Amino acid sequence: MMKKRMMAAMLAGAMVLSVTACGNSSGAEKAAGTEGDAPAEAPAAEAEAPAAESAGSVELVVTTTFAGEDSNAQNYKDAVKAWEAETGNAVVDTSATADETFKTRVATDFETGSEPDVLFFFNGADSNSFIEAGKVVSIDEIREEYPDYASNMNEDLITASLVDNKKYAVPANGFWEAMFVNTEILEAAGVAMPGADYTMDQFKADCEKIKAAGYAPIAAALGNIPHYWWEFAIFNNQSPATHLEIPENAGDENGQAWVQGMNDIKELYELGYFPENTLSATDDETFAMFTEGKAAFLIDGSWKVGGIVGACQSDPNDPATLDSAKLDKFDVTYVPGKGDRKATDLVGGLSSGYFITRKAWDDPVKRDAAVSFVEYLTSDEMVPKFAQHGASALKNAPEVDTSEFNVLQIKAMNMMAGTTSLTGAVQDLFAGDCRVSTFDGMPEIVTGRVVAEDAVAEGLEAYHNQ
Repeated sequence: MMKKRMMAAMLAGAMVLSVTACGNSSGAEKAAGTEGDAPAEAPAAEAEAPAAESAGSVELVVTTTFAGEDSNAQNYKDAVKAWEAETGNAVVDTSATADETFKTRVATDFETGSEPDVLFFFNGADSNSFIEAGKVVSIDEIREEYPDYASNMNEDLITASLVDNKKYAVPANGFWEAMFVNTEILEAAGVAMPGADYTMDQFKADCEKIKAAGYAPIAAALGNIPHYWWEFAIFNNQSPATHLEIPENAGDENGQAWVQGMNDIKELYELGYFPENTLSATDDETFAMFTEGKAAFLIDGSWKVGGIVGACQSDPNDPATLDSAKLDKFDVTYVPGKGDRKATDLVGGLSSGYFITRKAWDDPVKRDAAVSFVEYLTSDEMVPKFAQHGASALKNAPEVDTSEFNVLQIKAMNMMAGTTSLTGAVQDLFAGDCRVSTFDGMPEIVTGRVVAEDAVAEGLEAYHNQ
Protein backbone atom coordinates (compact mmCIF):
# COMPACT_ATOMS: atom_id res chain seq x y z
CA MET A 1 0.00 0.00 0.00
CA MET A 2 1.64 3.21 -1.16
CA LYS A 3 2.08 5.83 1.49
CA LYS A 4 3.40 9.38 1.61
CA ARG A 5 4.20 11.58 4.55
CA MET A 6 2.33 14.86 4.77
CA MET A 7 4.37 17.74 3.38
CA ALA A 8 4.54 19.68 6.66
CA ALA A 9 8.17 18.82 7.40
CA MET A 10 9.32 19.50 3.85
CA LEU A 11 7.63 22.88 3.75
CA ALA A 12 8.35 23.98 7.32
CA GLY A 13 11.03 26.50 6.45
CA ALA A 14 8.92 28.11 3.78
CA MET A 15 5.82 28.10 5.94
CA VAL A 16 7.50 30.31 8.53
CA LEU A 17 7.46 33.07 5.94
CA SER A 18 3.72 32.78 5.44
CA VAL A 19 1.63 35.49 7.04
CA THR A 20 -1.66 34.94 5.18
CA ALA A 21 -4.76 32.94 3.40
CA CYS A 22 -6.06 33.42 -0.64
CA GLY A 23 -8.51 31.83 -2.17
CA ASN A 24 -9.95 31.63 -1.89
CA SER A 25 -9.78 32.95 -1.56
CA SER A 26 -10.34 31.55 -0.52
CA GLY A 27 -9.66 31.84 -0.59
CA ALA A 28 -8.54 32.89 -0.54
CA GLU A 29 -8.74 33.98 0.80
CA LYS A 30 -9.25 29.94 -1.00
CA ALA A 31 -8.70 33.31 -0.32
CA ALA A 32 -7.10 34.84 -1.76
CA GLY A 33 -6.60 34.27 0.45
CA THR A 34 -6.19 33.82 -1.80
CA GLU A 35 -6.18 33.13 0.21
CA GLY A 36 -6.20 33.88 -0.94
CA ASP A 37 -10.10 33.89 -1.57
CA ALA A 38 -12.29 30.92 -2.37
CA PRO A 39 -15.10 31.22 -4.91
CA ALA A 40 -17.52 34.08 -4.41
CA GLU A 41 -21.29 34.36 -4.07
CA ALA A 42 -22.04 31.46 -1.71
CA PRO A 43 -24.67 32.51 0.84
CA ALA A 44 -23.98 32.39 4.53
CA ALA A 45 -25.34 29.30 6.20
CA GLU A 46 -28.56 29.83 8.14
CA ALA A 47 -28.18 26.79 10.35
CA GLU A 48 -30.43 26.03 13.25
CA ALA A 49 -29.14 24.68 16.51
CA PRO A 50 -29.27 20.90 16.71
CA ALA A 51 -31.21 19.47 19.58
CA ALA A 52 -29.19 19.16 22.77
CA GLU A 53 -28.34 15.54 23.40
CA SER A 54 -28.26 15.76 27.16
CA ALA A 55 -29.41 18.04 29.93
CA GLY A 56 -26.87 20.76 30.62
CA SER A 57 -25.21 20.52 27.22
CA VAL A 58 -23.44 23.59 25.88
CA GLU A 59 -24.39 25.25 22.61
CA LEU A 60 -21.52 26.81 20.66
CA VAL A 61 -21.92 29.15 17.72
CA VAL A 62 -19.14 28.29 15.27
CA THR A 63 -18.24 30.04 12.03
CA THR A 64 -15.76 28.56 9.55
CA THR A 65 -14.88 28.73 5.86
CA PHE A 66 -15.63 25.03 5.41
CA ALA A 67 -18.59 25.51 3.08
CA GLY A 68 -19.51 25.60 -0.58
CA GLU A 69 -16.84 24.03 -2.82
CA ASP A 70 -14.28 23.76 -0.03
CA SER A 71 -13.05 20.17 -0.15
CA ASN A 72 -13.22 20.01 3.65
CA ALA A 73 -16.88 21.00 3.95
CA GLN A 74 -17.99 17.41 4.50
CA ASN A 75 -15.01 16.62 6.74
CA TYR A 76 -16.05 19.52 8.92
CA LYS A 77 -19.66 18.41 9.12
CA ASP A 78 -18.56 14.90 10.06
CA ALA A 79 -16.17 16.21 12.72
CA VAL A 80 -18.84 18.42 14.26
CA LYS A 81 -21.25 15.49 14.50
CA ALA A 82 -18.57 13.33 16.10
CA TRP A 83 -17.69 16.02 18.66
CA GLU A 84 -21.34 16.57 19.49
CA ALA A 85 -21.83 12.83 20.01
CA GLU A 86 -18.73 12.56 22.16
CA THR A 87 -19.44 15.56 24.38
CA GLY A 88 -23.21 15.92 24.33
CA ASN A 89 -22.75 19.56 23.30
CA ALA A 90 -24.30 21.21 20.26
CA VAL A 91 -22.96 23.42 17.46
CA VAL A 92 -24.84 26.17 15.65
CA ASP A 93 -22.94 26.24 12.37
CA THR A 94 -22.84 29.57 10.51
CA SER A 95 -20.04 28.66 8.09
CA ALA A 96 -19.87 30.14 4.59
CA THR A 97 -17.57 30.33 1.59
CA ALA A 98 -14.61 32.61 2.24
CA ASP A 99 -15.25 35.48 -0.15
CA GLU A 100 -15.13 39.23 0.48
CA THR A 101 -18.78 39.25 1.54
CA PHE A 102 -18.05 36.65 4.18
CA LYS A 103 -15.08 38.64 5.49
CA THR A 104 -17.25 41.72 5.77
CA ARG A 105 -19.92 39.74 7.57
CA VAL A 106 -17.42 38.46 10.13
CA ALA A 107 -16.05 41.96 10.75
CA THR A 108 -19.58 43.32 11.17
CA ASP A 109 -20.48 40.55 13.60
CA PHE A 110 -17.59 41.55 15.84
CA GLU A 111 -18.47 45.22 15.60
CA THR A 112 -22.07 44.58 16.63
CA GLY A 113 -21.36 42.03 19.36
CA SER A 114 -22.73 39.16 17.29
CA GLU A 115 -19.47 37.28 16.91
CA PRO A 116 -19.43 33.46 17.23
CA ASP A 117 -17.87 31.52 20.08
CA VAL A 118 -15.30 29.85 17.83
CA LEU A 119 -14.14 31.19 14.48
CA PHE A 120 -12.02 29.52 11.80
CA PHE A 121 -10.70 32.53 9.91
CA PHE A 122 -7.71 34.19 8.28
CA ASN A 123 -4.86 35.20 10.55
CA GLY A 124 -3.47 37.97 8.36
CA ALA A 125 -4.75 41.54 7.93
CA ASP A 126 -8.36 40.37 7.82
CA SER A 127 -8.26 39.57 11.54
CA ASN A 128 -6.62 42.83 12.62
CA SER A 129 -9.81 44.64 13.57
CA PHE A 130 -11.12 42.16 16.08
CA ILE A 131 -7.66 41.50 17.52
CA GLU A 132 -7.16 45.23 18.03
CA ALA A 133 -10.55 45.33 19.75
CA GLY A 134 -9.47 42.55 22.15
CA LYS A 135 -12.30 40.30 21.04
CA VAL A 136 -10.31 37.08 20.65
CA VAL A 137 -8.07 35.28 23.15
CA SER A 138 -4.39 34.57 22.56
CA ILE A 139 -3.02 31.03 22.71
CA ASP A 140 -0.72 32.06 25.56
CA GLU A 141 -3.66 33.28 27.64
CA ILE A 142 -5.57 30.07 26.99
CA ARG A 143 -2.52 28.05 28.04
CA GLU A 144 -2.51 29.72 31.44
CA GLU A 145 -5.59 27.64 32.20
CA TYR A 146 -5.17 24.83 29.64
CA PRO A 147 -1.39 24.20 29.45
CA ASP A 148 -1.64 21.59 26.70
CA TYR A 149 -3.68 23.73 24.33
CA ALA A 150 -2.20 23.42 20.80
CA SER A 151 0.82 21.60 22.26
CA ASN A 152 0.76 19.20 19.30
CA MET A 153 1.58 22.05 16.91
CA ASN A 154 5.00 23.26 15.75
CA GLU A 155 5.19 26.71 17.35
CA ASP A 156 7.20 28.09 14.44
CA LEU A 157 4.34 27.35 12.08
CA ILE A 158 1.64 29.11 14.10
CA THR A 159 1.34 32.53 12.53
CA ALA A 160 1.61 35.56 14.81
CA SER A 161 -0.78 38.47 14.50
CA LEU A 162 0.29 41.56 12.60
CA VAL A 163 -1.21 43.64 15.42
CA ASP A 164 0.77 42.57 18.48
CA ASN A 165 2.92 39.62 17.36
CA LYS A 166 0.89 37.30 19.59
CA LYS A 167 -0.50 33.99 18.35
CA TYR A 168 -4.27 33.55 18.36
CA ALA A 169 -5.32 31.04 15.70
CA VAL A 170 -4.58 27.32 15.91
CA PRO A 171 -4.02 26.08 12.33
CA ALA A 172 -5.64 22.97 10.93
CA ASN A 173 -4.60 22.82 7.29
CA GLY A 174 -2.44 24.81 4.96
CA PHE A 175 -3.17 26.00 1.44
CA TRP A 176 -1.38 26.33 -1.84
CA GLU A 177 -2.16 28.07 -5.10
CA ALA A 178 -1.20 26.42 -8.37
CA MET A 179 -2.42 25.85 -11.94
CA PHE A 180 -5.09 23.27 -12.72
CA VAL A 181 -5.08 21.83 -16.22
CA ASN A 182 -7.73 20.30 -18.47
CA THR A 183 -5.50 17.77 -20.24
CA GLU A 184 -8.19 16.87 -22.77
CA ILE A 185 -7.90 20.38 -24.23
CA LEU A 186 -4.10 20.19 -24.22
CA GLU A 187 -4.24 16.95 -26.20
CA ALA A 188 -6.66 18.48 -28.70
CA ALA A 189 -4.38 21.48 -29.17
CA GLY A 190 -1.15 19.48 -29.35
CA VAL A 191 0.24 20.98 -26.13
CA ALA A 192 2.37 19.03 -23.68
CA MET A 193 1.55 18.94 -19.97
CA PRO A 194 3.54 21.77 -18.30
CA GLY A 195 6.34 20.70 -15.97
CA ALA A 196 8.48 22.08 -13.17
CA ASP A 197 10.52 24.37 -15.44
CA TYR A 198 7.55 25.95 -17.20
CA THR A 199 8.06 29.61 -18.15
CA MET A 200 5.72 32.43 -19.11
CA ASP A 201 7.16 32.43 -22.63
CA GLN A 202 6.28 28.75 -22.99
CA PHE A 203 2.87 29.42 -21.46
CA LYS A 204 2.08 32.14 -24.01
CA ALA A 205 3.19 29.89 -26.86
CA ASP A 206 0.89 27.15 -25.55
CA CYS A 207 -1.98 29.60 -25.12
CA GLU A 208 -1.62 30.58 -28.76
CA LYS A 209 -1.99 26.94 -29.84
CA ILE A 210 -4.98 26.43 -27.56
CA LYS A 211 -6.66 29.57 -28.87
CA ALA A 212 -6.06 28.45 -32.45
CA ALA A 213 -7.70 25.11 -31.63
CA GLY A 214 -10.89 26.93 -30.63
CA TYR A 215 -10.62 26.92 -26.83
CA ALA A 216 -10.15 29.64 -24.22
CA PRO A 217 -6.62 29.22 -22.88
CA ILE A 218 -7.30 30.70 -19.41
CA ALA A 219 -10.38 30.27 -17.24
CA ALA A 220 -10.61 33.51 -15.27
CA ALA A 221 -13.23 36.15 -14.51
CA LEU A 222 -11.10 39.30 -14.41
CA GLY A 223 -14.14 41.43 -13.64
CA ASN A 224 -15.10 39.28 -10.66
CA ILE A 225 -12.15 37.35 -9.18
CA PRO A 226 -8.80 38.56 -10.58
CA HIS A 227 -7.09 37.57 -7.29
CA TYR A 228 -4.91 34.69 -8.42
CA TRP A 229 -3.61 36.31 -11.58
CA TRP A 230 -3.03 39.53 -9.64
CA GLU A 231 -0.95 37.60 -7.11
CA PHE A 232 1.20 35.58 -9.48
CA ALA A 233 1.67 38.37 -12.02
CA ILE A 234 3.23 40.47 -9.26
CA PHE A 235 5.16 37.46 -7.91
CA ASN A 236 6.59 36.86 -11.39
CA ASN A 237 8.24 40.27 -11.26
CA GLN A 238 9.71 39.69 -7.80
CA SER A 239 11.09 36.73 -5.85
CA PRO A 240 10.12 34.74 -2.76
CA ALA A 241 12.39 37.02 -0.73
CA THR A 242 10.60 40.23 -1.73
CA HIS A 243 7.03 39.22 -2.50
CA LEU A 244 5.60 40.08 0.92
CA GLU A 245 7.05 43.60 0.92
CA ILE A 246 4.43 46.27 0.26
CA PRO A 247 5.94 49.00 -1.97
CA GLU A 248 6.28 52.52 -0.61
CA ASN A 249 4.96 53.89 -3.88
CA ALA A 250 4.41 52.89 -7.48
CA GLY A 251 7.72 54.42 -8.53
CA ASP A 252 10.09 52.40 -6.35
CA GLU A 253 11.59 49.08 -7.46
CA ASN A 254 8.93 46.97 -5.79
CA GLY A 255 6.16 49.30 -6.95
CA GLN A 256 7.35 48.93 -10.52
CA ALA A 257 7.15 45.14 -10.11
CA TRP A 258 3.47 45.58 -9.23
CA VAL A 259 2.92 47.84 -12.23
CA GLN A 260 4.62 45.35 -14.54
CA GLY A 261 2.46 42.58 -13.11
CA MET A 262 -0.70 44.47 -14.01
CA ASN A 263 0.65 45.12 -17.48
CA ASP A 264 1.49 41.43 -17.90
CA ILE A 265 -2.19 40.59 -17.28
CA LYS A 266 -3.14 43.31 -19.74
CA GLU A 267 -0.91 41.70 -22.36
CA LEU A 268 -2.57 38.30 -21.88
CA TYR A 269 -5.96 39.98 -22.22
CA GLU A 270 -4.95 41.76 -25.41
CA LEU A 271 -3.64 38.49 -26.84
CA GLY A 272 -7.11 37.01 -26.35
CA TYR A 273 -6.13 34.32 -23.88
CA PHE A 274 -9.00 34.94 -21.44
CA PRO A 275 -12.64 34.05 -22.20
CA GLU A 276 -14.47 36.59 -24.34
CA ASN A 277 -16.71 37.43 -21.38
CA THR A 278 -13.91 37.56 -18.81
CA LEU A 279 -14.86 41.12 -17.77
CA SER A 280 -18.53 40.31 -17.17
CA ALA A 281 -18.52 36.64 -16.21
CA THR A 282 -18.61 35.33 -12.66
CA ASP A 283 -15.94 33.07 -11.24
CA ASP A 284 -18.47 30.23 -11.17
CA GLU A 285 -19.11 30.66 -14.90
CA THR A 286 -15.46 30.56 -15.91
CA PHE A 287 -14.85 27.62 -13.58
CA ALA A 288 -17.65 25.80 -15.38
CA MET A 289 -15.87 26.54 -18.67
CA PHE A 290 -12.83 24.77 -17.28
CA THR A 291 -14.66 21.70 -15.98
CA GLU A 292 -16.84 21.45 -19.11
CA GLY A 293 -13.88 21.36 -21.49
CA LYS A 294 -14.00 24.92 -22.83
CA ALA A 295 -10.94 26.44 -21.09
CA ALA A 296 -7.53 24.88 -20.51
CA PHE A 297 -5.83 26.52 -17.52
CA LEU A 298 -7.15 27.61 -14.13
CA ILE A 299 -5.04 29.24 -11.41
CA ASP A 300 -6.72 28.72 -8.05
CA GLY A 301 -6.20 27.35 -4.56
CA SER A 302 -5.96 23.86 -3.07
CA TRP A 303 -9.61 24.12 -2.03
CA LYS A 304 -10.57 23.97 -5.72
CA VAL A 305 -9.68 20.29 -5.83
CA GLY A 306 -13.01 19.62 -4.15
CA GLY A 307 -14.87 21.72 -6.71
CA ILE A 308 -13.30 19.86 -9.63
CA VAL A 309 -14.06 16.51 -8.06
CA GLY A 310 -17.65 17.62 -7.42
CA ALA A 311 -17.99 18.63 -11.07
CA CYS A 312 -17.03 15.06 -11.99
CA GLN A 313 -19.81 13.55 -9.88
CA SER A 314 -23.36 13.10 -11.13
CA ASP A 315 -24.37 14.10 -7.60
CA PRO A 316 -21.93 16.74 -6.27
CA ASN A 317 -22.75 15.68 -2.72
CA ASP A 318 -22.25 11.94 -3.24
CA PRO A 319 -18.65 10.74 -3.78
CA ALA A 320 -20.01 7.38 -4.90
CA THR A 321 -21.22 9.02 -8.13
CA LEU A 322 -17.69 10.07 -9.19
CA ASP A 323 -16.87 9.61 -12.88
CA SER A 324 -13.23 8.53 -12.49
CA ALA A 325 -12.55 8.71 -16.23
CA LYS A 326 -13.68 12.34 -16.33
CA LEU A 327 -11.63 13.27 -13.24
CA ASP A 328 -8.54 11.67 -14.77
CA LYS A 329 -8.62 14.36 -17.48
CA PHE A 330 -7.70 17.01 -14.91
CA ASP A 331 -4.25 17.66 -13.51
CA VAL A 332 -2.48 20.30 -11.43
CA THR A 333 0.94 21.81 -12.00
CA TYR A 334 3.05 24.86 -11.27
CA VAL A 335 2.20 28.41 -12.29
CA PRO A 336 4.52 29.46 -15.14
CA GLY A 337 7.56 31.31 -13.84
CA LYS A 338 9.42 34.40 -14.92
CA GLY A 339 12.67 36.05 -13.84
CA ASP A 340 13.71 35.26 -10.28
CA ARG A 341 10.57 33.28 -9.53
CA LYS A 342 10.80 29.65 -10.53
CA ALA A 343 7.58 27.89 -11.49
CA THR A 344 8.03 25.69 -8.43
CA ASP A 345 7.92 28.74 -6.13
CA LEU A 346 4.26 28.79 -5.13
CA VAL A 347 1.98 30.91 -3.00
CA GLY A 348 0.78 29.11 0.10
CA GLY A 349 1.02 28.71 3.83
CA LEU A 350 -0.93 28.19 7.01
CA SER A 351 -3.09 31.23 6.68
CA SER A 352 -6.14 30.33 8.75
CA GLY A 353 -6.89 28.88 12.14
CA TYR A 354 -9.34 28.51 15.00
CA PHE A 355 -9.88 31.58 17.18
CA ILE A 356 -11.69 31.45 20.52
CA THR A 357 -13.55 34.68 21.08
CA ARG A 358 -13.48 36.72 24.29
CA LYS A 359 -17.24 36.29 24.45
CA ALA A 360 -16.91 32.50 24.79
CA TRP A 361 -13.82 32.67 27.01
CA ASP A 362 -15.50 34.95 29.52
CA ASP A 363 -18.56 32.70 29.68
CA PRO A 364 -17.86 30.02 32.33
CA VAL A 365 -20.41 27.74 30.69
CA LYS A 366 -18.82 27.95 27.22
CA ARG A 367 -15.11 28.18 28.00
CA ASP A 368 -14.44 24.46 28.41
CA ALA A 369 -16.60 23.60 25.42
CA ALA A 370 -14.82 26.08 23.15
CA VAL A 371 -11.40 24.75 24.13
CA SER A 372 -12.61 21.17 23.71
CA PHE A 373 -13.99 21.94 20.25
CA VAL A 374 -10.75 23.51 18.98
CA GLU A 375 -8.63 20.74 20.48
CA TYR A 376 -10.82 18.13 18.79
CA LEU A 377 -10.68 19.81 15.37
CA THR A 378 -6.90 20.31 15.60
CA SER A 379 -5.94 16.91 17.03
CA ASP A 380 -3.31 14.65 15.46
CA GLU A 381 -6.11 12.39 14.27
CA MET A 382 -8.30 15.10 12.76
CA VAL A 383 -5.80 17.47 11.10
CA PRO A 384 -4.62 14.97 8.42
CA LYS A 385 -8.21 14.61 7.24
CA PHE A 386 -8.31 18.34 6.59
CA ALA A 387 -4.72 18.80 5.38
CA GLN A 388 -5.17 16.06 2.76
CA HIS A 389 -2.93 17.06 -0.15
CA GLY A 390 -1.72 20.22 1.59
CA ALA A 391 0.34 20.73 4.73
CA SER A 392 -0.12 21.07 8.46
CA ALA A 393 1.63 22.43 11.53
CA LEU A 394 1.61 19.14 13.42
CA LYS A 395 4.82 18.24 15.22
CA ASN A 396 4.34 14.61 14.28
CA ALA A 397 2.64 14.48 10.91
CA PRO A 398 1.29 10.96 10.43
CA GLU A 399 1.69 8.92 7.28
CA VAL A 400 -1.23 9.10 4.90
CA ASP A 401 -2.53 6.16 2.91
CA THR A 402 -2.90 7.49 -0.62
CA SER A 403 -5.40 4.75 -1.44
CA GLU A 404 -7.86 6.87 0.51
CA PHE A 405 -7.54 9.73 -2.00
CA ASN A 406 -8.80 10.30 -5.53
CA VAL A 407 -6.52 10.69 -8.52
CA LEU A 408 -6.53 14.50 -8.51
CA GLN A 409 -5.59 14.64 -4.83
CA ILE A 410 -2.68 12.28 -5.51
CA LYS A 411 -1.57 14.44 -8.44
CA ALA A 412 -1.65 17.43 -6.09
CA MET A 413 0.52 15.57 -3.56
CA ASN A 414 3.04 14.75 -6.27
CA MET A 415 3.04 18.35 -7.45
CA MET A 416 3.61 19.64 -3.92
CA ALA A 417 6.51 17.25 -3.43
CA GLY A 418 8.40 19.25 -6.07
CA THR A 419 7.66 22.68 -4.64
CA THR A 420 10.80 24.72 -3.90
CA SER A 421 9.15 27.37 -1.72
CA LEU A 422 5.84 28.58 -0.34
CA THR A 423 5.34 32.30 0.11
CA GLY A 424 2.32 33.99 1.64
CA ALA A 425 -0.18 35.90 -0.47
CA VAL A 426 0.68 39.61 -0.43
CA GLN A 427 -2.96 40.46 -1.19
CA ASP A 428 -3.85 39.33 2.32
CA LEU A 429 -1.63 42.08 3.72
CA PHE A 430 -3.01 44.52 1.19
CA ALA A 431 -6.64 44.14 2.16
CA GLY A 432 -9.85 46.17 2.06
CA ASP A 433 -10.02 49.48 0.21
CA CYS A 434 -6.36 49.18 -0.82
CA ARG A 435 -7.25 46.53 -3.39
CA VAL A 436 -10.19 48.30 -5.01
CA SER A 437 -8.20 50.12 -7.70
CA THR A 438 -6.54 46.96 -8.96
CA PHE A 439 -9.07 44.25 -8.03
CA ASP A 440 -12.35 45.98 -8.89
CA GLY A 441 -10.45 48.09 -11.40
CA MET A 442 -8.92 45.21 -13.33
CA PRO A 443 -11.31 45.65 -16.30
CA GLU A 444 -10.23 49.28 -16.62
CA ILE A 445 -6.55 48.31 -16.45
CA VAL A 446 -6.64 45.54 -19.08
CA THR A 447 -8.74 47.61 -21.49
CA GLY A 448 -6.41 50.58 -21.14
CA ARG A 449 -8.99 52.94 -19.67
CA VAL A 450 -6.79 53.30 -16.59
CA VAL A 451 -3.00 53.26 -16.65
CA ALA A 452 -1.62 50.42 -14.51
CA GLU A 453 0.79 52.70 -12.67
CA ASP A 454 -2.05 55.03 -11.66
CA ALA A 455 -4.13 52.12 -10.35
CA VAL A 456 -1.21 50.76 -8.32
CA ALA A 457 -0.38 54.23 -6.99
CA GLU A 458 -3.97 54.72 -5.85
CA GLY A 459 -3.99 51.41 -3.98
CA LEU A 460 -0.66 52.05 -2.30
CA GLU A 461 -1.76 55.52 -1.22
CA ALA A 462 -4.85 54.00 0.39
CA TYR A 463 -2.66 51.42 2.12
CA HIS A 464 -0.18 53.89 3.57
CA ASN A 465 -2.89 56.35 4.64
CA GLN A 466 -5.15 53.89 6.48
